Amino acid sequence: MTTPTLITLISSDEEEFKVAKEVAEHSVTVKNIIEDVNDTSQPIPLPNVNGKILKKVIEYCQHYHDTPHEIVTDNSGKIPELDEYCKTFCNVEQQVLFETILASNYLDIKPLLDLTCRAVANMIRGKTPEEIKKVFNIKKDFSPEEEEQVRKENEWCEER
Repeated sequence: MTTPTLITLISSDEEEFKVAKEVAEHSVTVKNIIEDVNDTSQPIPLPNVNGKILKKVIEYCQHYHDTPHEIVTDNSGKIPELDEYCKTFCNVEQQVLFETILASNYLDIKPLLDLTCRAVANMIRGKTPEEIKKVFNIKKDFSPEEEEQVRKENEWCEER
């Protein structure tokens, strides 16, 4: 068995992570950088991701590399249940979840972006606008008159 090629990823707060190339390449951004530079010995700076979040992203990529999964719907339109790893992975503080969404988007890791966005969607599924505001600690920005105007402008998207 051959030893995997390791690459170094550097977070915005200068934390270094040694990662197997095959695992790091789950990020299209990192894969493109490796292909462009054609030198795996050079560290890859990731200025938009801090160390705490990069560690979480690498953990996910390692798991996904070992156990690939897809968030797909069947013909009925139902989305299958998440496995225990994915449920646990997304069971974090909102700030961490949102930063992971931003990192997965920046790093272009579609399965992670799908997973984390699904977690946010699950947080708001079946809730009223007031409940959603409470979940995300959203303060009222509009006066009652402005709110009514927005409702009128967007009544086409209301369920009837």
